[in-house]
Amino acid sequence: MSFIKVCGMTDARAVEAALAAGVDAIGFVFAASVRRVTPAQALELARPARGHALCVAVTQHPAPELLAEVFSLFGPDVLQTDHGDLAGIELPPGVAAWPVLRGALAADAVVQPGARPRVLFEGPRSGTGQVADWSAARVLAGRCELILAGGLSPGNVDEAIAQVRPFGVDVSSGVEEAPGRKSAALIGSFVSRARTAFAQSGSGVSSR
Repeated sequence: MSFIKVCGMTDARAVEAALAAGVDAIGFVFAASVRRVTPAQALELARPARGHALCVAVTQHPAPELLAEVFSLFGPDVLQTDHGDLAGIELPPGVAAWPVLRGALAADAVVQPGARPRVLFEGPRSGTGQVADWSAARVLAGRCELILAGGLSPGNVDEAIAQVRPFGVDVSSGVEEAPGRKSAALIGSFVSRARTAFAQSGSGVSSR
């Protein structure tokens, strides 16, 4: 079993493809990016996913005004943001937080002994296709529910899962036919390869 997220949804076609592939979560970017959408756009795009996949709001150093609009209008299931941002954010009831980590040093500030939080382990810069530090991610994966992101694609997701043994994987640019535009075929290929790799490695879960 496995946990798979496709991030950077910008159109209904991408959402439809992700849901058809059976992903566990889809992400909407509210930070500076070619994939950026407004809370109103995300609200409409997410409608078919409600009750079928987690809807994740992806931010980076968000302004309070933006967060208020994201929470009140879009209504995410999860807020995904840099771990340093979370200290000053009051989450609405029912909204989970996934801190984004970019290296082993940051992990100690988030992953406390005895706890198993769900975190997203990313490359140096989100949305750029830069591969994360898989060695550091593997160490951290033994201490938390780690969702591996950063430079994943249908071509390397099986190797990434075998090496890191994460709780889940997250892809964005690796399933695009052009910047900000997802490919239904690549989404399907990524999900299929990831599920096969999870089954072979024995890592991952199906629970949201």
